[in-house]
Amino acid sequence: MTESLAAVVLGLVEGATEFLPVSSTGHLILVGHLIGFTGEKADSFEVIIQLGAILAVVCLYWQRFWWLISPKPLHAFSGFRGLWMLFLTSLPAGIVGLVARKYIKAHLFGPTTVALALAVGALMIFWVERRKVRDRYYTLDEMTPGLALGIGCFQCLSLWPGFSRSAATIMGGMLLGAKRGLAAEYSFIAAVPLMFAATLYDFYKSADLYTADDLGVLAIGFVVSFIAALVAVKGFIVLVKRVSLRPFAWYRLALAAAVFLFWPK
Repeated sequence: MTESLAAVVLGLVEGATEFLPVSSTGHLILVGHLIGFTGEKADSFEVIIQLGAILAVVCLYWQRFWWLISPKPLHAFSGFRGLWMLFLTSLPAGIVGLVARKYIKAHLFGPTTVALALAVGALMIFWVERRKVRDRYYTLDEMTPGLALGIGCFQCLSLWPGFSRSAATIMGGMLLGAKRGLAAEYSFIAAVPLMFAATLYDFYKSADLYTADDLGVLAIGFVVSFIAALVAVKGFIVLVKRVSLRPFAWYRLALAAAVFLFWPK
């Protein structure tokens, strides 16, 4: 498979799965191994094309992001208060990620560890959906700094490739009293600063792996990821307000089982 075609495939996978509770990183690792796109450069490429998915969320929620710069008096999640909550959410995973980055890339970027994370995350989804936690927060403007920090602590689970940042954020929000729709919406918005910082940091650390000839491949992955994420986010926010997360948990278990049973040893 050519690098351009690989970029299209991985861009589709990244955009379609980044904001679903199924783990985009886990899918990228598995698909990368299947198409023979592996190694340090491939790992870095998979992180960098996240920028396309990030931009999709910024476009879809542009008003909310604009209010962070130009505060709206009637909207509590705006201005400094909104930025402070996003900072609190990003802080725990940001610290753990910086400390454990080399270990994670060296030991957790493999099909078996991804399959295990998919299975563990699925079981947690079933557990969270069975718990009867009273909803206390229904909109972004009702969120508190304590809720934001609590969600950030749960987000650390997503550093295990295959667990899913979206799943960790949504489950954390639900356990702390956020309505499922709010938890999903906040997972999109909270992803932007953390993913943006992680992508830029990874590109800085891996810049010497790329040449001018690689820019075209990166651009393809970026654009495809952007388009796929636009479609996925719109569809998911409608779906998650109507049904539980259980269908995604069953999918995760099926994928994990397939990897354990059929993946070449």
